[in-house]
Amino acid sequence: MALLTLENGMQFYGKSIGSDKIAIGEIIFNTSMMGYQEVITDPSYFNQIVTFTYPHIGNVGITRDDNESSCIQVKAIIICQDSSIISNLRNKLTLSQFLTAHNVVGISGIDTRKLTRLIRTTGKQFVGCISSQENITVQSVKIKIKNFLKNQTFDLANQVTTKKKYVWKNKTKYIKNKKFTQKFFYHIVAYDFGIKNSILKQLDNLNCRITVVPAYTKAKDVFSLHPDGILLSNGPGNPEEYKYIINNIQKLLKSNIPILGICLGHQLLALSEGAKIFKMKFGHHGTNHPVKDLKKNKIIITSQNHDFAVDPKTLSKNMMITHISMFDGTLQGIQFINKPVFSFQGHPESGPGPQDALFLFKKFIDLIEKNLHAKIGN
Repeated sequence: MALLTLENGMQFYGKSIGSDKIAIGEIIFNTSMMGYQEVITDPSYFNQIVTFTYPHIGNVGITRDDNESSCIQVKAIIICQDSSIISNLRNKLTLSQFLTAHNVVGISGIDTRKLTRLIRTTGKQFVGCISSQENITVQSVKIKIKNFLKNQTFDLANQVTTKKKYVWKNKTKYIKNKKFTQKFFYHIVAYDFGIKNSILKQLDNLNCRITVVPAYTKAKDVFSLHPDGILLSNGPGNPEEYKYIINNIQKLLKSNIPILGICLGHQLLALSEGAKIFKMKFGHHGTNHPVKDLKKNKIIITSQNHDFAVDPKTLSKNMMITHISMFDGTLQGIQFINKPVFSFQGHPESGPGPQDALFLFKKFIDLIEKNLHAKIGN
């Protein structure tokens, strides 16, 4: 038995899966029909409780190569039904075993449609408490939630970032072929605000040597690495809280080095040029979001995961809008007019999700090549 209690006092009873403990966090919902392993290991979801709207979760188990980070990042998960049948030759663990191994709480048997409609209608990401402990009372839960709201930390990127610089290696390639060697053509410095493995894999596929640096790395230290391009990664939290990151980005923009911002990186890039951010009604979390490419007049289906958006009315004259959401018209992409800099709100790395937006990585490489040729010409 397990109990989900919302901050408004509403309760949902279900079955405990995973670790036997109490978890408190902000509840969001994700509409993806697949990729639950990638979702729960995505640092962008750090400290959140994720509700999966798809009814059957766990039906492909857990594999060795599909994690987006080294551990589970979510505070807890809420699902309708924990699948008892696993159909996947690569499966290594059940979802429940994976949660238990990482000391993460889960609850199944919940009417996730009702919970999702509640969040959509109220336009509020409720703080909730999941407990598998039988002796917990409603009053004690309310106290725990109150303490959570009072003491919550806002600098989440600093909690999920790497603690030291490192050069990324695609371990999957090295495992399959111990003699594997690769020739790199471009050097990318990637800021880790909560970076996903899929992003690094996509850059690796484009022959990039990737140096990953902590979120708080100063611009001068990035310049000293002589990058051909700079990546501002995805990550958790409110972008307005990261003043030290914004300050570094402003210094990076004084150079002519190509920059790509993804999700949180997109928002931070806009903030660095004076734009404003607002919190969305219930955010975008899923893999079926249509986005319009304004230049090509083409619709792409994308993977999304964000609770904040850039206000297009506040963009500087140096930025043009390249993509918008077909769901609600929110800003999805920007391009600098006088610099090789652009960003995308969605997750083009498709981990999980469709691959319609993978071309954005190639666009990044094209900007790098053009910049390198210009240097040689000079």
